[in-house]
Amino acid sequence: MTSEELAWLIRRHGVEMTHLSGGSHIGAILSVADIMAVLYTGVANVDPKNPDMPDRDRVILSKGHAGAAVYAALAQTGFFDVGELVTHYQNGSRLSGHVSHYVPGVDLSTGSLGHGLSVASGMAYVSLKDKRDYNVYAVLGDGECDEGSVWEAVLFAAHFGLKNLTCIVDHNKMQSMDFCDKTLDLGDFCGKWETFGWNVLSIDGNNHNELKAAFDKKFNNDKPKVIIANTVKGFGIEFMENDILWHYRFPHDGWEYDLAVNELHKSKPAGVVDIYTPNGVQNPQPVPENADIYNDHTTSATWHPKWNEWEGKK
Repeated sequence: MTSEELAWLIRRHGVEMTHLSGGSHIGAILSVADIMAVLYTGVANVDPKNPDMPDRDRVILSKGHAGAAVYAALAQTGFFDVGELVTHYQNGSRLSGHVSHYVPGVDLSTGSLGHGLSVASGMAYVSLKDKRDYNVYAVLGDGECDEGSVWEAVLFAAHFGLKNLTCIVDHNKMQSMDFCDKTLDLGDFCGKWETFGWNVLSIDGNNHNELKAAFDKKFNNDKPKVIIANTVKGFGIEFMENDILWHYRFPHDGWEYDLAVNELHKSKPAGVVDIYTPNGVQNPQPVPENADIYNDHTTSATWHPKWNEWEGKK
């Protein structure tokens, strides 16, 4: 399976999983899909037949709210049956809304942001100290980089020369209820990592050739590597792109689901099978004239407090 094929399948499974469960974070799932697809098609040394092999590479999706992306990647590469994906977020399912280590191939339960890089740094440190032969990959969100614990791990990794550690930041430039620069500006993001002693690469994180080249890039030093993967929130489904609404919303029955599926089908790689809607949604529900689509849902655009009214009630 090519990385492009896996990325499309991650997106299609993500739409179905959030649709069926009424879960959230489809925008984050879509933006990170290309990163996860490249990781699991030739970069990470993992074995679905032996998921706990001692010298496997460790992969941590620290932005655990996008867990459907790693579940889909693992299922499609043979770690468990693809049919289980439809249980995502359901009562009794091991495919919890945030990443669970009870799933084969998952090294760390995540979702409490700011922890993944710390654990990844510890894993990489053990690998070097014990003269083991595995690499560690940690995928973070850019909003997550507001956490102080991230920068403690950044310092630790540089101090101990963790050259076997790669951090990938899904830099879709949106978090919580707004754009990152309006929530807590990251400033010179690449410069920060460089100052902290890391090798830094800034790429188009939705471009597979650039991702592969970044993972393959070798440096003649003992510094850890960070890939700032500039992505688009909701990438692959036009009406979800750069709309913070889809950080929390899922594709509802009707035009939302129909349009999402059919937009994905426009870019479906030849030979890839959609197990849910093989030919897309037939007779899709049209988008109604009053539909909430292509609107700016960020806090900075929608927050209009009635200060005069509030002042009068004091």
